[in-house]
Amino acid sequence: MSTSADEFSHRFVQANGLRFHCAECGPDDGKLVVLLHGFPEFWWSWHAQMKALATKGYRVVAPDMRGYNLTDRPSGVASYRAEELGNDVAGIISAYGRDKSIVVGHDWGGVVAWEFAMHHSSMLERLVILNAPHPVTMRDRLRTWRQARRSWYIFMFQLPWLPERILARGHFAMMRRSFGESIPPTDIERYIEAAKNGGNLSGGINYYRAAIRSMVRDDGRPARVVDKPVLIVWGERDAFLGRELAEPPQNLAADYSVHYIPSASHWVQADASEEVSDALIRFFADENLAVAPSA
Repeated sequence: MSTSADEFSHRFVQANGLRFHCAECGPDDGKLVVLLHGFPEFWWSWHAQMKALATKGYRVVAPDMRGYNLTDRPSGVASYRAEELGNDVAGIISAYGRDKSIVVGHDWGGVVAWEFAMHHSSMLERLVILNAPHPVTMRDRLRTWRQARRSWYIFMFQLPWLPERILARGHFAMMRRSFGESIPPTDIERYIEAAKNGGNLSGGINYYRAAIRSMVRDDGRPARVVDKPVLIVWGERDAFLGRELAEPPQNLAADYSVHYIPSASHWVQADASEEVSDALIRFFADENLAVAPSA
């Protein structure tokens, strides 16, 4: 069954000094769930999970993150530092009149979710991460040849203006290839159209630029322990991130479990939408999750 963007409500909220576009569904009085997308997507990447969670009574909000689609796009790499992105999530939760939320993030949304969990613990109920390493794990693994080879594009993204040109070349051919066969062509066209909108490519690429500059600068911000339950859902056929990146450092996550999906790629919520939705619902309800065996 196909899904239309018109099936969801839409609003703009003010958070952390920016105007965020949010798609939403589910009862107004349901427990709040905030879904954070990755690169190069926008809120639409969660449409299957949004519908599934709404039927279970959750109030589901999927924002376009800063720099993406219809949300504000501040200029300058510094505007995309991790602490600002974590503050965005806190601001969105507050804009919905709540003092806490379940937070779910994929890819860059997962990195932002980790940041939010470490620095806004009082606003977090539960955390779910989909194919996004803990920042400390990524920092350490990126220094290895194996992961650096997989993540070559991160270093290319550090160049000014050229990455935007490369991604847009050939009607966004490189971006199309990155999705492989996981994303339906109609959804890819949605992401391409969003990327064409103004400076959206620069916004998304600035996440990578800010992250590497922060690693090089090593500003001394200590990683804090995430003291709420964490579920990690990991598609094992990820072409960009090795399976060894799934588990966070044990001293930085007090209570976590990993649910591997051997048949899924990096785009796990699209590859295995029903399994991901089911894992979220069971985790939110505090049910035990069977960990899928490694391939």
